[in-house]
Amino acid sequence: MKAFKLTLIAAAVTAGVSPLTAQAASTEFDNFTPMTGNTVPVNPGSATPYKLSSPNFTQQTIADRKTQNTLVPGSNSGSWDMIAANETGPDAGRYLFMPFETGSAGVQRIDLWNNDYNSRTTTIVAPGTQGFVSGDASLWTPWGGYLTAEESWGAGSSKGRLFEVTNATTAAANGGTFIQRSILPRVSHEGLAFDKNNNLYFVDELNGGSVYKYVSANPFATSGDSFFAAGQTFALKVGAGAQFEGTTGAAITGASTWEAITDVNGGVLAGISAQLSDGTIDGRVSADNAAVKGTGFNRPEDMEIQNLANGNQFLYFTTTDSDTDGNQGTGRSRVYSIDLGTSEVKLFADSNTIDLATGLAAGGEFKNADNLAIDAEGNIYIVEDQDGGVEDVWFAKDADRDGVAESLSKWISLTTQGAESTGLYFDKFNPNKAYINVQHPADGIDRTIELTAAPVPVPGAVWLFGSAIAGMIGLRRRKA
Repeated sequence: MKAFKLTLIAAAVTAGVSPLTAQAASTEFDNFTPMTGNTVPVNPGSATPYKLSSPNFTQQTIADRKTQNTLVPGSNSGSWDMIAANETGPDAGRYLFMPFETGSAGVQRIDLWNNDYNSRTTTIVAPGTQGFVSGDASLWTPWGGYLTAEESWGAGSSKGRLFEVTNATTAAANGGTFIQRSILPRVSHEGLAFDKNNNLYFVDELNGGSVYKYVSANPFATSGDSFFAAGQTFALKVGAGAQFEGTTGAAITGASTWEAITDVNGGVLAGISAQLSDGTIDGRVSADNAAVKGTGFNRPEDMEIQNLANGNQFLYFTTTDSDTDGNQGTGRSRVYSIDLGTSEVKLFADSNTIDLATGLAAGGEFKNADNLAIDAEGNIYIVEDQDGGVEDVWFAKDADRDGVAESLSKWISLTTQGAESTGLYFDKFNPNKAYINVQHPADGIDRTIELTAAPVPVPGAVWLFGSAIAGMIGLRRRKA
C-alpha cells in the first residue's frame, strides 16, 4: 500500500506537479502496511479496540451502550449493527444511524456535530416498536429517508420486514416515524444497495439464499410512499439457475438474468409468487420456484455499489459460508461482483486471493466475509464475522477495476473478546474519516469507533526535488 502512494508522489514529481496537490482529493486509508497474525482477545473491551495497520491511523469511541442505558435506562438493547449516514438533504453527513440486532430491536442516531459525548446519541425508534427484531440492514435513500430491515425469516414467521424511518434526522427520542414497506417480499435481510437508476438490491441471508432487485414504478420519487407504491421484484439467476453454492462447491459465476417473482405492481405473479396470509410475498419460496430458478448462495450478507470512471457500476456481495472443501481451516467465504452493465457475475475475492503481506494465498486467514464498505477512491473493504482476537477487516486491491481483486491485505484487527465488527462506513464528506461498530462484546458494551487517517508527510527530499523539477520545467518554458 505504501508503494502505491509513493508511486503517486513519483508521478507527481515527474509531471512537475506538487505531490501535495496530486493527493489532495484522495483518501489516506489505503496507505498502510499489511498486517499478519492475530490479536489477543481483551475483556472488558477497550475504548480503542483495534490493532491498526498504520501509525497515521487513530481511533476513538464516539458512543457506547453503557452510557446510553445509564442516562436513559432500558433505551438501548445493544448489538449495534450496520451504519448509514444522512448523505443528502439539510445537514448532510451530520448523523449516523444504526439498528439494534436483538429480539427487541430499535434504531439510534449519533450526531457527529455534537461535542457532548453524553447527549450526541439518541434512540429514535424504541426497542420492540411494531415487534421489530434483529435489525440489521441500514441505508439512506435517494429521497432522504432511512431504511432498516429484519434479519429474521422462515416458514410461519411474521418478520422479514423492511422499514423506513421517514423523519430520521429530526425525530426526538423514540419519535421516529417507522413505516413498514410491505411491497418488498419477505426475506432475512442484511445488505441493501441502490444503483444509479435507483433500483434497490437486497439479499436473503440463508444458506441457499438469493439476491434480489426491486424496480420501482417511480424510481426517482421524492418520498418512500411513492417509491414503494408500485414496483416489481426480481431474483438473480446465474446461468441455468437453481444452483446451491454450499460448502464444497465452486464459485457460481458467468452470465446472469433477473427473473420476476412479483407482478409490475408488486402483487402476485400467477404461478410464481408465494403469497402469505397477510397478502405479502414470501421472497424465499418465490425465488426457489421451478419457473424462476433463483441461484442459491451460501449465506449472502452485505452489499456495496462501486461507481466506475466510465459510468458503469459493480454490485458486490458476500457469501459468508461458501467454501470449496468444507474445511474452515483453509479459509471460508467469497465476495462476488456483478457488472450491472453486462450482468456478468465474477468472483471478486476468496481464500485463494493473494495475501499481500505474504505473497501467498490468504487461505485460512480469510474467513466468514460479512460486511462490505467502500472508501472515497472506490476501494472495497471486507469485514469478517468472527470473534475478537481472530477477526480482521481486509483491504481488497483491484487496480484495474475489473471486479476481480488482485490481492487482500489485513487492514485492522479487533481485540474485543466475544465481539465482531459491523457496519464499516466511510464518511462521504471527509475521505479520511470512517466509522465501525463493535457488536455484542462479552462485556456488553457495544461501541461506535471513529477511525481517522492522517496524511503521510511527504519526505523533505522528495518535496525539494519535486519543487526543483517543477522550477526547471517552468524555466525551460520561459526560455522557449
